[in-house]
Amino acid sequence: MNQKLKRVILNNESVLFAILILLILFISVYNPRFFSAENAFDILRSSSFIGICSIGFLLVLISGGIDISFTATATVAEYFMALILTRNQGMPIILVLLIPMVIGIILGSFNAVLINKLKVPAIIITIAMLNTYYGGIQFISNGRWIYDFPEWFYTLPKVLVIKFVNSDGVPYGLSVFTVLWILVALLGAFILNKTTLGRKIFAVGGSLESSRRAGINVNRIRIFVYGFLGFVAGLGAIVHALITQTVAPNSLIGQEFDVLSAVVIGGANIFGGEGTVTGTILGVLMIAVLRNGLTIMKVPPYWHMVIIGFVILLSIAATATRSKISKMQEAGIDVE
Repeated sequence: MNQKLKRVILNNESVLFAILILLILFISVYNPRFFSAENAFDILRSSSFIGICSIGFLLVLISGGIDISFTATATVAEYFMALILTRNQGMPIILVLLIPMVIGIILGSFNAVLINKLKVPAIIITIAMLNTYYGGIQFISNGRWIYDFPEWFYTLPKVLVIKFVNSDGVPYGLSVFTVLWILVALLGAFILNKTTLGRKIFAVGGSLESSRRAGINVNRIRIFVYGFLGFVAGLGAIVHALITQTVAPNSLIGQEFDVLSAVVIGGANIFGGEGTVTGTILGVLMIAVLRNGLTIMKVPPYWHMVIIGFVILLSIAATATRSKISKMQEAGIDVE
């Protein structure tokens, strides 16, 4: 097999990008309105919450951990922000927006502390905290929705960094939320690829015991990645509240699986040590395009989960195959 072709096959981002283009073309043939700049900007805007959270989830997954409680963390952060905002509408905007991020960091880091102290699998701790956070906010809120916000809360979502106008005179373009997602992605890429901390995160995910022997403080790495996920969950909470213009104690239930799906489709290894920000972005876009396209094609909602689940299985199989081929090549075994 040609060496260049081998590299393409082993490059998850290249394959995923090609599949994404084919998917877009297929849906566009069915409905030409799908292939438009207006719809593309709308897809990017609507997937901002998933995209922002996926970067934090990627860091946790690369480190060998997992945290499915971040949507509950985001819900708690979002609800407390809304409560404080509605009772103090004259509060400075910056202070209001800092509240959910601080709450997110605290709750995310607390998950890591529990994992470090109790020495039990992260999945068990985060399932417990998922239920604790959701149960607690349901009790505090009594299921009440919040939607009485100050004027700036309604105008901020309409801000467009790049603005166009369609034939009906309706403005569209690059949302400030999409820009925020891009900035979080750049931050994640910088941490993973340009810092000693990033190398340590990969090392911990690749081999926990070897990392300890090399002098890496595994507990601190865990606190950072889980705290970072909490931070982006708080940031995502702001975005979600601004987009929906309401805050409900159950509005984010289930979205953790979309984030997990996007990161796994993007080529991250569920056992740790592997993953890229580029792959994760493509994974988020894959999920977003699939959902948007299936809706346009009038596919029943229950089939959405079936199709996305099938795509996840294919992605895991492809990742495992590429990993096997890579290890064989490292061992000097020629792969034809």
